[in-house]
Amino acid sequence: MIRRATAADEADLHSICLLTGSPTGTDASGMYSDPRLLGAAYAAPYLHAPMALGFVVEDAEGVAGYVVGTPDTAAFEAWCAESWWPALRERHPLTTEDTPDAGLVRLFHNPPTADRSLLADYPAHFHIDLLPRAQGNGWGRRLLTTLLAALAEAGAPGVHLGASRHNTRAHAFYAHLGFTPHSRSGDALYLVRPLETSGTPGNAPTS
Repeated sequence: MIRRATAADEADLHSICLLTGSPTGTDASGMYSDPRLLGAAYAAPYLHAPMALGFVVEDAEGVAGYVVGTPDTAAFEAWCAESWWPALRERHPLTTEDTPDAGLVRLFHNPPTADRSLLADYPAHFHIDLLPRAQGNGWGRRLLTTLLAALAEAGAPGVHLGASRHNTRAHAFYAHLGFTPHSRSGDALYLVRPLETSGTPGNAPTS
């Protein structure tokens, strides 16, 4: 079943984020010494920010996937600057080490911000991750469709996401849901999709 995500799901989101966090969407647990850094950057803040939304898919084994996002990326970034990153910076001082952990710590201290020209038409964004047991059976589509409807209901005229250019499987998934390429930045490909703000997302092509 799909339900709203709550703060009680934070441990599950940390775990799923790590187990799907490699550039190709596979297990990244061997990459990081601290298993909570990746989720602290890309999943957990959406459970606490007032302008964020989240949903999880739950099966007999527990939470198997999630989608989190916000209709207002600029407001979300401002909230993180004031209420999320400072505590992480205090717990994780900058280091000169060249490791994946250190790379995430540098992100805490110097977080990227979305291109404001992108936000003019596509102010919403999201992150979605599913464990292998929830992949390939429609749960990803249902999760994302649920979030897109919520983003549209919140008034967002469009949504964007950054995906690793190496994750071709993800590109195909998003293409089937009506996303199109917008721009590239380093290793990231930005995909966009307009939303109908009447409370439901636009019709997506079927696979």
